[in-house]
Parts: sequence; C-alpha cells; structure tokens
Amino acid sequence: MVPLLAFAAWSGTGKTTLLKQLIPLLNERGIRPGLIKHTHHDVDIDTPGKDSYELRKAGAAQTIVANTNRWALMTETPEQKELDLHWLASRMDSKSLDLILVEGFKHEAIPKILLYRDGLKHSVTEIEIDSHVIAIASDVKIPDVQIPVLDINSPAQIADFILDWVNKRI
Repeated sequence: MVPLLAFAAWSGTGKTTLLKQLIPLLNERGIRPGLIKHTHHDVDIDTPGKDSYELRKAGAAQTIVANTNRWALMTETPEQKELDLHWLASRMDSKSLDLILVEGFKHEAIPKILLYRDGLKHSVTEIEIDSHVIAIASDVKIPDVQIPVLDINSPAQIADFILDWVNKRI
C-alpha cells in the first residue's frame, strides 16, 4: 500500500498553496506523489453540453473520459454517506506512486502534518495534536510539542522532511 500523508488545517491556512509548491519539489527528490483532495463543495469535472457529461447525466453510474494524455473516472455516489479515504486511495495506481498526499480528511487515522498560520481566526492553543500528527508546519513557534515544527514558508524544508519520512517507510 502506498503511504498516505494528510495536510490538515483550518480553511484559509494555505493547504492547496503549500501542496502546489511541494509536489514539484517532491518530484525533484524522486518521490512520485498522488493527491486526494477533500472538498465540502459539489464537484463536477465534466462540462455541461459535452457528450460525456450528457451520457453521465443520462444515468451512467460510472463514466471514464479518456485521451492519450490522461483519463478520469467519474463515479456517482448519491447513496454514500461518508467518504472512505482508503477505498479512494485503492483506486490509484500504486505502481506509479511513492506517496499519496491528502488534503483534508483531518479526522482520519493516518499520518498528517498540521498547518498553522498566525493571524487567522484561531490561536496556537487551539491546535489539536493527536497520535497521527507527525509534524506541524507553522509561521510561529509552537510551544511544548514533542514533534518536529517546520517552517510553513519553507516548502523545501517540508519536502526534505517528507522525503526522510517516506524513506523510513520503505
């Protein structure tokens, strides 16, 4: 199984911004990352009026749209109440990945890096560190923690930490 590593934080902390910086750095370090992003919004990667959209809306439970550059599988899940992160990860091609980065899913029992930025609506004292948190990336000092505190403004430092973490798991 490809290791999962979540990035969890309050909205507005910069999870997506950091991941956009980390992914190329991980590639440079020889780590092939995949990504699963949780969203609270309705998602539709297809476009109204396109054949694939119209066929899916006609009632296809699963639709694959493919060309020589990429393919996407869309699965309708109206009866599903909760997302199953491990099932979603199992849909990915483990032979082409070294790591699956996860944005969100903060309550899942998987390794995670918490992100914290000073000046947002929350204080440092509100950070919830559970047994799955392997590091915190922050722009301020985090007092009284027994895990690494990384500089959220240094994606290279965070990428090095992740590389070391992945190498220890191999």
